[in-house]
Amino acid sequence: MTIPSKTSAEPQSNDLTRHAHELETILKLSRLLGRGLDQHAVLVATLDLLNDELGLTRGIILLLTHDEKGLMLEVAHDYTPYELGRLSYKRGEGIVGKVVETGKPIAISKMSEEPMFLDRIYNRKQRMVGEMSFFCVPILCEKEVLGVLSVDRSYDPNESLDHNLQFLSIVASMIAYDVKLRRLASLQQQPLEEENSRLRSELLDRYRPENIIGNSNAMREVYQAIYQVASSDTTVLIRGESGTGKELVAHAIHFSSPRAKGAFIKVNCAALNENLLESELFGHEKGAFTGAIGQRKGRLEEADGGTLFLDEIGDFSPMIQVKLLRVIQERSFERVGSNIPVRANVRFICATNRNLEEAMAEGRFRNDLYYRINVFPIFLPPLRDRRGDILLLADHFVNVYSKRMNKEIKRISTSAIDMMTSYHWPGNVRELENTIERAALLSREGVIHGHHLPPTLQTGRTTNTTGHGTFAERVAVFEQDIIIDALKRKNGNMAAAAQELGATPRIIRYKIQQYDIDPKQFTRNTSYTK
Repeated sequence: MTIPSKTSAEPQSNDLTRHAHELETILKLSRLLGRGLDQHAVLVATLDLLNDELGLTRGIILLLTHDEKGLMLEVAHDYTPYELGRLSYKRGEGIVGKVVETGKPIAISKMSEEPMFLDRIYNRKQRMVGEMSFFCVPILCEKEVLGVLSVDRSYDPNESLDHNLQFLSIVASMIAYDVKLRRLASLQQQPLEEENSRLRSELLDRYRPENIIGNSNAMREVYQAIYQVASSDTTVLIRGESGTGKELVAHAIHFSSPRAKGAFIKVNCAALNENLLESELFGHEKGAFTGAIGQRKGRLEEADGGTLFLDEIGDFSPMIQVKLLRVIQERSFERVGSNIPVRANVRFICATNRNLEEAMAEGRFRNDLYYRINVFPIFLPPLRDRRGDILLLADHFVNVYSKRMNKEIKRISTSAIDMMTSYHWPGNVRELENTIERAALLSREGVIHGHHLPPTLQTGRTTNTTGHGTFAERVAVFEQDIIIDALKRKNGNMAAAAQELGATPRIIRYKIQQYDIDPKQFTRNTSYTK
């Protein structure tokens, strides 16, 4: 191994062609650095230049990590980005680690004779590569080591190692300033990005509709979509499982729009048969059919100047689909029993829990209607995909039903919370609301316990399974529930909890060990003065 000093000899070769190639390479590199490419592209192009112009093969650039404890492989010939991220060196490890540690270049005349050479990246021995020389220089910027640049060259006993290192040091210094400037720009940009992220979060909170509860990322995307579309008259298609709150989103869009002072008219398409639905939507003239004793305005006319919400639009019959398509296209229609067109200044919001793409493939839903209503789709996530919102929703419904039932419900017990967060909620938010209403009705002590929840939520604390459970499992849930509540009220004091429950301290200690309850978590650091 050769470590050149500052007094190394001048290169003996007077090959003018080689010097010309080196100068041309430096010129091309300077132009490359001025093109404004991203860092990875610049470094890859640098290695390509060294290979194509000077025959310096198997180029590698490693950069120090942000904590400066190791080196990450930034670019290497024939390596994918995924492979690059998996290769690293520690300070002092191998030749490259030593160059980083000392800040001095190293040249190896014959790789096969150097014990420190790890050959970790290219595995030259396995690939039967001939005898090679190896050059590694630090990427230095004002005495600060940022990384290393290394290349291979076919072994030539007449080749000057020092000359190669001097040339590569020039290349490395050009790279260093580019890397340093990009890192400084990144550090300056980071606070701005964090501030932008904070402001975006505040903006989403500001425009979150008051009638919708939830702070999960999935719901924040819904709030953003509502904010984006509310100010226009664009047709909206709200999609999601039953009970996810599609009508609430439709309300939020309407009352955030310029049409807020107009009517919000809802039509449940699944609740009416074809004939009634046509009359409900378009209205009818006197005598249009048996029982039509007078003229009647349809929902479209009632929604004039406002919003028409078509819930469960996937249940429309083919005939109604054709008529609705015309209304959406032309904003006009005829009442049943009339041929006089009526204009309708209406904004359409549609909702469905059905797979419309599947319905189109089966011929149950018109393609042209689908493309008319699917202008701005909003997808509502099921409750199981936004578990972070379960407690927020539960607390909201507790407040609602406490006031409605004139009962003071202070909190939800730990066991009840565990049951709710582990349950899969097939009925989504609507099922959660019904669950809290039932629990509030059964509650007698101002606390919703696990045994107040429906049988479908009864679950063992440890098994975390849904279902009715055995008698022993349900008794265990009840015991855990009341012991934890007593410990909370008595500041984690087992003796006081036992006295309140009318049990002996020994029994309570046994139950606490059996259910793996930690009384210390209920201890509050409170000082009392007498």
